[in-house]
Amino acid sequence: MSLSCGLVGLSSAGKTVIFRAITAARVVSCSGSGMNRLVINVLDKRLDRLAAMYRPRKVVPATLEIVDIPGLRARPQSNGNGFRLLGHVKNVDALLHVVRCFEDSNVAFEYDTIDPMRDVETVDLELMAADLATLENRIHSLAKKVRAGDKDAICQTADCEKVRAGIDRGIPARKQDLTARELASIRDCNLVSLKPVLYVGNIKTVRDADTRHVAALKRIADDEHTEMLLVCGKDEADIADLPPDEQADFMRELGLSRSSMERLTLAAYQLLGFVTFFTTGEDEVRAWTCHRGDKAAVAAGKIHSDMEKGFIRMEVIRYDDLVELGSEAAVAKAGRQRVESRDYEVQDGDTVCVLFNRRG
Repeated sequence: MSLSCGLVGLSSAGKTVIFRAITAARVVSCSGSGMNRLVINVLDKRLDRLAAMYRPRKVVPATLEIVDIPGLRARPQSNGNGFRLLGHVKNVDALLHVVRCFEDSNVAFEYDTIDPMRDVETVDLELMAADLATLENRIHSLAKKVRAGDKDAICQTADCEKVRAGIDRGIPARKQDLTARELASIRDCNLVSLKPVLYVGNIKTVRDADTRHVAALKRIADDEHTEMLLVCGKDEADIADLPPDEQADFMRELGLSRSSMERLTLAAYQLLGFVTFFTTGEDEVRAWTCHRGDKAAVAAGKIHSDMEKGFIRMEVIRYDDLVELGSEAAVAKAGRQRVESRDYEVQDGDTVCVLFNRRG
């Protein structure tokens, strides 16, 4: 499974600069009704180390899809453009909400002042407005079955109406503490205000990291029990344009040990509960992604659906053990290779070999 994130935020909050910093894509800006979309490789030093050990014919990293839509306006968009723009991020796993956290009168912005709380609420209102239209369409589509007495349709309609009522009170779907049944009822709606949010504070320099604006955004993230990431947007975008062998020195000058893409990936994986596991061999070394808590058979299905259907067992070696001892044979000799059943929960950094019945 590939991680997909959508960049949202007010116009001139710095989304496109953040997009450049994350992806090293040389885009200028989104068009008024279009978007930027790019799939990038997830940097993982463990994959590099495994590739050096096995020297495979092919190395396949995990991927991250970033969708950058034009900035949302602070004033209602009566032409419905906001709804159309948000349609581009209905299928992403999480939203990266870019919030401006620096003051500079020479850089245009939607407002005359900087106020992260106001800006977050403004974008949330736009998300909820789009969701209201989606929910109303869903309720309308279920109406015929409801009149016919279909119990499932009646239940789904009631759940949709409950979520709609919460949104009418100004509560995004992600803050409504929905039950598993309610979430199932609205799953097909792909509500944008239900998606997990990772806040990205766009700061001008590292000196802005301790300002009241950053503190305000941190409080918002803490209240939502989510992640916040700071990016020196312009500086890190310029660094991302440099050749890889020149980037480290400039990052050190900014006091950064990891690129914005690495920091964002770690934060997004933490937010969504993703873990990375590996398959290794002379033909291919590859990184795979699954949810924390996924059982061995489910994780095997990420590699190929036949592996989940015909799962027999999974041979597991911890990445640290493999690196420490230098080979699979050495790990097995030391008694550190394990054989796990289908109920084993795959851990971050596991290197695995799946045995399965090809006939399912």
